[in-house]
Amino acid sequence: MPVVLRRGALRFFFYSNEGDPREAVHVHVRRAGAEAKFWVRPAVLAWSEGFDARTLRELAAIVEDEAATIERAWHEHFG
Repeated sequence: MPVVLRRGALRFFFYSNEGDPREAVHVHVRRAGAEAKFWVRPAVLAWSEGFDARTLRELAAIVEDEAATIERAWHEHFG
């Protein structure tokens, strides 16, 4: 699981096995048993377990701000 970003206890990462055919660029976020998945452009929540609404808004803002970094890491990892 390549970690793209860390923000405090938050890890933004990809699963190495993202399906076949591979889904569009997205990132997973995990912290202390909570996890969410965001599509990157636009930064839209795909699903979440354990994060409250306020945190999800904050995560979406981070994904939006870091979209170029996330996309670059995605293409480097998956080719």
